[in-house]
Amino acid sequence: MNNFTILPADSYIVVNKTIITEIDKNIINMLYQPIIGYTAVSLYLTLLNDLDKMLVMSGEYTHHHLMSIMQLNLDSIIKAREKLEAIGLLKSYMKKGSINHYVYLLYSPLPAHEFFNHPLLNIILYNNLGKEEYEKLLNFYKIPRLNLKEYEDITKNFTDIFKVIPKSSNIELPDIAKQTTNKLSIIETIDFNLLIASLPQNTYNERCFNKDTKDLINMLALTYNIDDFKMQSLVLESLNEKGLIDKNNLRKNCRNYYQYENEGNLPTIIHNIQPTYLKKPEGDHSKWAKMVYTFENTSPYKFLKAQYKGGKPTARDLKIVEELMIEQHLNPGIVNVLLSYVLKVNNQRLNKSYIETIVGQWKRLKVETVEDAMHLTEKEHKKIKKMMESKKEKKSIYYKQKNKEESLPEWFDKEMEKENISKEEQEELNNLLENLT
Repeated sequence: MNNFTILPADSYIVVNKTIITEIDKNIINMLYQPIIGYTAVSLYLTLLNDLDKMLVMSGEYTHHHLMSIMQLNLDSIIKAREKLEAIGLLKSYMKKGSINHYVYLLYSPLPAHEFFNHPLLNIILYNNLGKEEYEKLLNFYKIPRLNLKEYEDITKNFTDIFKVIPKSSNIELPDIAKQTTNKLSIIETIDFNLLIASLPQNTYNERCFNKDTKDLINMLALTYNIDDFKMQSLVLESLNEKGLIDKNNLRKNCRNYYQYENEGNLPTIIHNIQPTYLKKPEGDHSKWAKMVYTFENTSPYKFLKAQYKGGKPTARDLKIVEELMIEQHLNPGIVNVLLSYVLKVNNQRLNKSYIETIVGQWKRLKVETVEDAMHLTEKEHKKIKKMMESKKEKKSIYYKQKNKEESLPEWFDKEMEKENISKEEQEELNNLLENLT
């Protein structure tokens, strides 16, 4: 469908393959829109409005109709349509002619619980929204848990109320509308012939690799950047006593690998940089602003790697960084500030218990921007410094603190906001940035 041009005169009809409720529309607005954007959502709702009163099939329209209704050019409409197709809300069919004819099949969105448990969509949603907005959404869809331990279940069953009288019937039912979702179409990243051939015989059941399981394996491989060889061992670990793949265990094993086990294929998330909406506006050329820019536009992996002078970070340090981003939901720029500070004050060592103390405070204070993290760290340091100076008689502690101050991050105790960066400092910062690329 990429080898021809759609014209405004080309016609289309819309076919409803599902039952779309107000809850579905709410899910599309809240969960899908942050991924596919407003225009794609608007196209979905416009196609839905094109359906007849029975919500089964529309009349015939031209694409010029869409352009007029949505006040968009055809290129924008096509891009929006492709996003709907990619995320499983729409399937498109075309018949060539002097005027090409299209059929657009509409599908329901995934239910909220499936969306949040989806190995790919959930991660994209979190990355696009950021921690605070994501958690708001999660709380919106959470079901309250009630403790019914002290209650008795008094619910009536069907036969308590209704009498069933057997009677023959020749009623033939037509196809009845039902809620239908369309699975994401993803290019295969796993060679299943190779994967199956590499598994020891008699360890798995022939029914093990059905279409649903293959789709799950493929999606997990894409999400967690897992190759054929590693996936083979993860599948083996996930087989149950019947030789079938336990899907929950497979998800868990892939997630553990994603978080902790593999230095060669690192999780995508630790290569992310600070979300655009949380970045400092451009225009400030002070040394402070240059440091903020560095933290915001460097991934935690590259930042940590730079501290190793280009060498590979240790598995232990990577595990700490991954936990900060995946389990603690810290934004990338915040992680960089934290790494910089902890490494400086702990003789280039990441002290996990010390990190957890800082993270707990930052989460309680809802620290999200790099500048907030830098200011807060500086403020806390000044508090500690004041306490230490009040104990000058304890010389060993005092000198120890003095030594620490010499190696503190360079934004500490300086009026960097008012200070334009010098030529020498610019060269020093350029060297740092070179190490981070």
